[in-house]
Amino acid sequence: MAHKFEVYKDKAGEFRVRFKYNSEVIFSTEGYSDKSGAKRAIESIKKHVGDAETVEIE
Repeated sequence: MAHKFEVYKDKAGEFRVRFKYNSEVIFSTEGYSDKSGAKRAIESIKKHVGDAETVEIE
């Protein structure tokens, strides 16, 4: 698979999510105090990304 979400613990002890495409990090989230918060972030992204607006900034 060329893309995936990764849940990991950062140096501060918070859980974060990063999205990778072809091994390149596309974005990462804020820190969450528990792993379930990070997993809820993934579900929210999956649910709402299809409705995301595209905006061109000049």
